[in-house]
Amino acid sequence: MTIVQIGINRFRGSKQSYTARRIPREVMADLTDTTVTPKAGDLVLARIVEIGQHKNLQLGDGRRSRLFTGDEVLVCYGNRYAPDQFEAYVPEDLAPCQLVAGGGIAAQVSSSSTRMAEATSIEPLGLVTDKEGKVLNLADYALPSVPDPIADRPIIAVAGTAMNAGKTETVINLVKGLVRGGMNVGVAKVTGTGAGGDVWAAVDAGASPVLDFTDAGLPSTFNMPAECIEQNAINLVAHLLRSRADAIVIEIADGLYQEDTAALLSSSRFTDLLNGLIFAAGDAMGAAAGLSWLQTRELPVLGLSGAMTASPLAIRESLAVTGKNVWDMATLSDPAFAQALIDPFTVAPLASEAG
Repeated sequence: MTIVQIGINRFRGSKQSYTARRIPREVMADLTDTTVTPKAGDLVLARIVEIGQHKNLQLGDGRRSRLFTGDEVLVCYGNRYAPDQFEAYVPEDLAPCQLVAGGGIAAQVSSSSTRMAEATSIEPLGLVTDKEGKVLNLADYALPSVPDPIADRPIIAVAGTAMNAGKTETVINLVKGLVRGGMNVGVAKVTGTGAGGDVWAAVDAGASPVLDFTDAGLPSTFNMPAECIEQNAINLVAHLLRSRADAIVIEIADGLYQEDTAALLSSSRFTDLLNGLIFAAGDAMGAAAGLSWLQTRELPVLGLSGAMTASPLAIRESLAVTGKNVWDMATLSDPAFAQALIDPFTVAPLASEAG
């Protein structure tokens, strides 16, 4: 591996993505040549070649920066699972590839939804190294590992049928209800692809602190070992429990059939921390199938929510076929409801039980 000395000023002129935000610019010194093999989390300086689906780059402060051909960006290599957008993987070399997520993920597209435009094309210029020539990787700037937590405050998870099932809306409205009731609420998104939208939405709803898997050193969780995802999710919960949060809300990305989600919700180390789970769905059939999946694993489903709650008819159908409470966003954001939801869990987590 050859190190190309370029000087820190080159990095100062680049746009640093949300996913790469934890890596300080002051440690960026040089670049490798383009003959190296990247791995997930490696920081890469890349040039925008052709604007496609992603026309903006999410920066670390939450701002979306418009992209122009020729811009140089600091992004991380990572895999992506997004049935509504792109399936993409870390390539074997630094050949031209794509920006597959607005939060700053470089990867090679394997498949894409027909509703997507072509992915924005990028040209990797080299992996970024420190002064000693060590490639900078997001994992090296992760939150420290802490002992497994004892859950002494309410922890509610939100999972769903798929992308766009309404998981984030469910999270932020429950957060809003708890915050309106005078509580400090911590939020963690424990799986997904590096992007800041869901994190900033939780911040806007009043949550603090708000963490995601990038804080645990992962640019995305897709295609990562199940034990790594499990450990990092538990570590995020542990950090929230060390904060001033009175209650914790956890978002689990994608759907129950996605490997990361299925593995995490099958891990008793993780699920034993949960007091309950709200399941988000787009329709009654999805709600019924998901509820059955969760009940088979004896997970404590408290109720249903998600995109289907935009329709009173869908709510009635779901209630009829599942027998579970269905909560719309106005209900979740009501402080009296939110407080009543977590009141039974203010001492210790429940043992897992079917909903």
